[in-house]
Amino acid sequence: MNQLTDQIGHKVKEVFSQAVYDRRYLHQHPELSFHEFETSAYIRSRLEAMNIPYQVVAKTGVVGILEGKMESSEDIVVLRADIDALPIDEKNSIDYRSEHKGVMHACGHDYHTANLLGIASILQGLQSSYSGKILLLFQPAEEKIPGGAIQVLESGILESFGGRIKAVLGLHVSPRVPIGHVGVCAGRFMASSDEFYLTIKGSGGHAAEPHRAVDPIMIAVQLLSTLQQIVSRKADPNTPSVLTFGHFEGKGAANVIPEEVTLAGTFRTLDEKWRAEALQQIEGVMNTLPASLGASVQLEILRGYPTLYNNPDLADRAKELWKDLFGKERVMDVGVWMAAEDFAYYSHQYPSLFVLIGTDNGRMDTQYGLHNAQFNLDEEALKTSMPAMVHLVLDLLNG
Repeated sequence: MNQLTDQIGHKVKEVFSQAVYDRRYLHQHPELSFHEFETSAYIRSRLEAMNIPYQVVAKTGVVGILEGKMESSEDIVVLRADIDALPIDEKNSIDYRSEHKGVMHACGHDYHTANLLGIASILQGLQSSYSGKILLLFQPAEEKIPGGAIQVLESGILESFGGRIKAVLGLHVSPRVPIGHVGVCAGRFMASSDEFYLTIKGSGGHAAEPHRAVDPIMIAVQLLSTLQQIVSRKADPNTPSVLTFGHFEGKGAANVIPEEVTLAGTFRTLDEKWRAEALQQIEGVMNTLPASLGASVQLEILRGYPTLYNNPDLADRAKELWKDLFGKERVMDVGVWMAAEDFAYYSHQYPSLFVLIGTDNGRMDTQYGLHNAQFNLDEEALKTSMPAMVHLVLDLLNG
């Protein structure tokens, strides 16, 4: 395309092996949300090696700072990567398998972090080619409510540099997108996420004498059935909504009605107004239905992340840029994704764009889904994600 494109391509090749090393090191040393102390130290050491100044935020988060030398500008672009892992016991047989039992990078955050370190190295060598500031945000605790993003925002660190934040950019690896491709969805992209934890307390007894007990299992079954009607009969069919319970436990036996049942679930949607209405209705049913059948309820609702909104102008700009860079066939329009992301908080405060980076190389070992104990990915995807974000940052700062 031009000399700068060639220069970026050369730098991607230069940093690729280091990015792979970073990703595998981080994969081998995962840490849970709000406990990413070694991860944070590793990130800081890598930034120091590149002579990139940084500040610590939200205890384990790191914000690297790059300033362009081309001309004076008040514009700022933020690049965000999440750094935490999941409470999963890894089942992969690989040299860089997790050394921490019960903790694993099963959602690609090791890749996201390594990718941003690679981008940092590239942009550090291109400071004479752009104006303004670039903030390299290594954010903790994406996987656990309340999430690290809200702590970053509440700290005020992004505003502390002055100027105007033109965009906050983020990405996520996707085993459902072909490697070498980028997936973009303008507007509402990812769902809000709220969680429910409830205990239904009845009265245990002999299975042969259910009339002498208050059966919390049957009450819980009826509760789940009734709750699904909020999604199927109260929600606008044009508004995606998901209500799922992944935990249901009653410690009885074949001939024992238990004293209590515990449940945990999540509600997700793409409309904030409906989200508020639905949560109110769900809470009402959870409190009243068991009581009407003689049981009591202990209920905790955790309000999670909001809907993630991709700025349409940013999305269109990125798509056109990447089509020129990679070819039209490698830039995909993707539909909404009912997963949740605390990147959503940034999208409600600044123009933001969150995209998918394809990792599907056609082999089964890259096709285990996110949050799976055998999740892994093809690091060749770095050769797409690094130049994609570098070009977009430069276009936003110099456009």
